Amino acid sequence: MAADDDTDEIRAAQGDRRAFSALMAATSGELYRFVRRYVGDADEAQDLLQETYASAWMAIRRYDPARPFATWLRSIAVNKCRDWGRKRTVRRIVRGVMGLDGPEAMAVGEEAPEPEARLDAGRRMADLDRVLADLPDALKAPLLLAALEGRSHAEIAEVLGVTPKAVETRIARARQKLNLALRG
Repeated sequence: MAADDDTDEIRAAQGDRRAFSALMAATSGELYRFVRRYVGDADEAQDLLQETYASAWMAIRRYDPARPFATWLRSIAVNKCRDWGRKRTVRRIVRGVMGLDGPEAMAVGEEAPEPEARLDAGRRMADLDRVLADLPDALKAPLLLAALEGRSHAEIAEVLGVTPKAVETRIARARQKLNLALRG
């Protein structure tokens, strides 16, 4: 076996649990941030992250090591997030409620010197989480992949199964909706 045939991706695709665990460790932080932003709730994001890895492991034999593992994994995560969104909508209808309790604000990276500034930053983050959670899936996923993860339009197109031009259009529409919602 050549050295380039001995990657974690190839070994994981052959069912090697240690290689898959190494790939999980390498991708979990970035993937969690993506899912957290997508669903707007830390606990739900943790659950979806676990579901994503469980699904990835169950489908690992279908993974093509010629493709980037992170892209393949992101496709699974996007589908899990979309499923979560559909289930959330059904729960709203069943309960007769048109909104869920607001998600907890994400911790601000740097402490603001004034308590009022920290409170304001927390409110802005909570508003952003709320607005992001309300974006349609077709707009939310490309925006988060581009803005949060710095993915190229080509990479996003591969994850979502659309054209790079569609990605560009969806990101522009998502930004418009965000701007309108945050101003209003």
